[in-house]
Amino acid sequence: MSAVVVVGAGIVGASVAYHLARRGVPVTLLEQGPGPGTGVTADSFAWVGGSGGDWPGGAQDLREYVLADYERLEAELPDVTLRRTGSLNWGGGPDQESRLMPGQFRVGRSDITALEPNLRHPPDQAVHVPGDAGVDATALTGALVAAAEAHGATVRYETAVTSLQLSGERVEGVLSATGPHSAATVVLTAGTNVPQLCEPLPADLPVAASPATLARVAAPPGLVRTIVARPDLEVREVRDGELLLVLPHVDGPAALRERAAQDALRRLRTAFRGSDECRLLGYRTGRRPMPAHGPLIGYATHDRSVYVAVMHPGVTLAPTVGRLVADELVTARPARELLRCRPRVH
Repeated sequence: MSAVVVVGAGIVGASVAYHLARRGVPVTLLEQGPGPGTGVTADSFAWVGGSGGDWPGGAQDLREYVLADYERLEAELPDVTLRRTGSLNWGGGPDQESRLMPGQFRVGRSDITALEPNLRHPPDQAVHVPGDAGVDATALTGALVAAAEAHGATVRYETAVTSLQLSGERVEGVLSATGPHSAATVVLTAGTNVPQLCEPLPADLPVAASPATLARVAAPPGLVRTIVARPDLEVREVRDGELLLVLPHVDGPAALRERAAQDALRRLRTAFRGSDECRLLGYRTGRRPMPAHGPLIGYATHDRSVYVAVMHPGVTLAPTVGRLVADELVTARPARELLRCRPRVH
């Protein structure tokens, strides 16, 4: 029997398992896919920043810790590296241009050209966030899982959890096709699958599935230097010679999705000099968990046998959430940073 079973080896579950194992807690991590970070984590644009954008609900209370927790992980895990490129954002309307947060700066055309020398038509001004970064979310998830195993965690792939294991009203573990997995506490980090698993519990978990489509594009290294975001184009370099490009989500036949991908590639070529040789490597759609009122992080039962962690943006928040969840489970003290994230339990 594990002290804790974590369901879902996406980046949030991997972070929770790592932080628990690092503190000596016996952990079993269960993942329905063939490896870590192969689900919706792999479909994330993975823009890491402590400023910018509207963060829902209790996510606002966590944003100030994001970059420090990523820097901590870089020190703890040698294979983890942030791409500290900063971001450029423009064209979002007068509200974006009038409200600057700490860490954001309004820059003019000459600065934009210095930051993105390949832009064909730089705007008159943009919002620059020097501290923003990108991360390879799948690689980071793998590093977290490997480190959790090094600290004694057990990891099982291709183990789809079908239900909670109930004894009366108490949850004593989970059931999967391979059998039961007993635990003192179950932590559910399986994204959009969490509400269904929690149906027998007295908790309200309003989580929608928000489709997001990303394309991977082969490109000359350094073609895009920062994270570029404008209404019709969002792109960053995820590794040398490979870009991530956000596509508009299109329902319907595969031909429509292919057309949307090719249209986005044309916009990229129009925007950047030297992009003629860019080619589409592939694209796929993930179903991001989108809680209605911000992250849902906390116990879903009165007896504290089930804990949930479902959020957006998951990649950005995962290092901070993993640390705080582990601290709550180990010390039994509520983290004040999570007070606005609690699920409602009847």
